[in-house]
Amino acid sequence: MGVLNVTPDSFSDGGQFDAVPAALDHARLLIMGGANVIDIGGESTRPGAPRVAPEVELSRVMPVIDAIVDELAKTNRRDVLLSIDTMNATTALAAVSAGVQIINDVSGGLADPKMFSVAAATGAQIVISHWRGFSNGMDQLNTYVDLAGEVAAELKLRIDAAVSAGVARGKIILDPGLGFAKDMSQNWELVARLDELDKLGLPILVGASRKRFITGALDLELDRDDSASGQVNNQRRDLATAVLTALLLQRKLWGVRVHNVIATSDAIAIVEALRFAEDGKSGQS
Repeated sequence: MGVLNVTPDSFSDGGQFDAVPAALDHARLLIMGGANVIDIGGESTRPGAPRVAPEVELSRVMPVIDAIVDELAKTNRRDVLLSIDTMNATTALAAVSAGVQIINDVSGGLADPKMFSVAAATGAQIVISHWRGFSNGMDQLNTYVDLAGEVAAELKLRIDAAVSAGVARGKIILDPGLGFAKDMSQNWELVARLDELDKLGLPILVGASRKRFITGALDLELDRDDSASGQVNNQRRDLATAVLTALLLQRKLWGVRVHNVIATSDAIAIVEALRFAEDGKSGQS
């Protein structure tokens, strides 16, 4: 899943793709790099980010969605899906009506109680993330006794709510919500214990790309002090994300959400080449 932020203030690429021509060019690059899904977002969820009005979000994402839908139709790329990264049911409905197939709600339906009804009515797939509060207050909500167990239990409640609203269980994808109401060490602990989410029996999407806990592993000052600024550029973050993706491929994942699709595709290709060689050797023995 390639990230396409059409916002002025996203944490690593804000303002780069908030005009339709630039967004469309980046979508083309994501597809060339091997993206199966393009995730289009019009509201930043970086730590401390302010909310934007739904009508502002719509004005950002809809022209881009329309342009990409037209591009995919002209190039006959039926293998590429579109996803709308939103917490607003009105935005989700408009996006799906325009040709988007996946709703990616980082709030897991908590920010807008109508979200699951939209997913049910449209038949869209929906990504339900673990979430405890909006970006401007989530850092104060990271108290856990059993981190992975509590994340799984809270996701189970959201699954039940979605199914009760009419969402088919087979349409649900889970996201552990890395970076949301979790500090650096908690994010790494959750990555290491994704097996707790496996027990829920649903596909899993991991979105670790360029996030602060990735940077903390590369910058010791940032790792020691969660409030430090850090100076790790996107190139280093993307390489680290690709390495983590390669390691996570030991698990069963539905997908990974990344900014740099080329680096991630390269990492996946190397893992698959090694697996092929190992399988061949095993077959010979």
